[in-house]
Amino acid sequence: MNTWVSAMPRKVFFPLLLTPIPQMSSTKLGVCFRFQSEKETGDRNYAIGYYLKEKKCFPKGVDMMAALDLYFQLCSVEVTCESGSVMAATLANGGICPITGESVLSAEAVRNTLSLMHSCGMYDLSGQFAFHVGLPAKSAVSGAILLVVPNIMGMMCLSPPLDKLGNSYRGVSFCQKLVSLFNFHNYDNLRHCARKLDPRREGGEVRNKTVVNLLFAAYSGDVSALRRFALSAMDMEQKDYDSRTALHVAAAEGHTEVVKFLIEACKVNPFVKDRWGNIPLDDAVQFNHLEVVKLLQDYQDSYTPSETQAEATAEALSKENLESMV
Repeated sequence: MNTWVSAMPRKVFFPLLLTPIPQMSSTKLGVCFRFQSEKETGDRNYAIGYYLKEKKCFPKGVDMMAALDLYFQLCSVEVTCESGSVMAATLANGGICPITGESVLSAEAVRNTLSLMHSCGMYDLSGQFAFHVGLPAKSAVSGAILLVVPNIMGMMCLSPPLDKLGNSYRGVSFCQKLVSLFNFHNYDNLRHCARKLDPRREGGEVRNKTVVNLLFAAYSGDVSALRRFALSAMDMEQKDYDSRTALHVAAAEGHTEVVKFLIEACKVNPFVKDRWGNIPLDDAVQFNHLEVVKLLQDYQDSYTPSETQAEATAEALSKENLESMV
């Protein structure tokens, strides 16, 4: 880019750079009157520019002042929440504007842009943001945050109060809450994580398959499979159409090792009732599995729902409300 700056006048290069932006946002954009203000208050940018120049980081023949003026002009482009969200959606859609259907950016350009946003789009918070949120984003001192969920959606949120690093306080908090509810983090488990919503999947089909796998492992006494499910953050208290859990099935079949794993490692609730009002202990008594009966009686005497389980229950209720709206 710097080579272009030196090779052609800034008046020519600036419109050339702006060309894809209206296509990405499907709106007309303009340069506001903050260019002069940006230039007058850009002391830090001038300092960085001179430091880079002293270290000979600029290519030969590049006009540093022209490059800075171009940067200040780009900082003066007016963007609304609506147009910014369409830009984010275009990046999420592989460079194709979702409003017009026009291909604006190449797949390679989108990949490179999102990689930069992910690594350094949030000022000095970029590392923590990548760790906790795991999504490409770009913040501005206006309080705006442009967030991209690749292959799903893009959004822009605006809340002017800033934190000490220059990012929107509420915007960052919103992004963190978003990935705590939805399976959007770049490194979330897409196969077995049942505690988060995932709009990329057909909920009923995937949920049924997960429950079948869990209950079949409990029925067949496959502790290794149950251990894999637990390690992949699967909800070990999922119910089938009869409201029976894996603990119900294991107790009815008399699989002592499975029952031990579910109550000792997974700390599942032993008081869940099925459609007939039976808890796992009732099934163990009915089928005369005495060792399982003793295990469940001892576990029930010492069982108290933990804070995390109470929080998970509250979170599940909020997710049910969200699912009904999605």
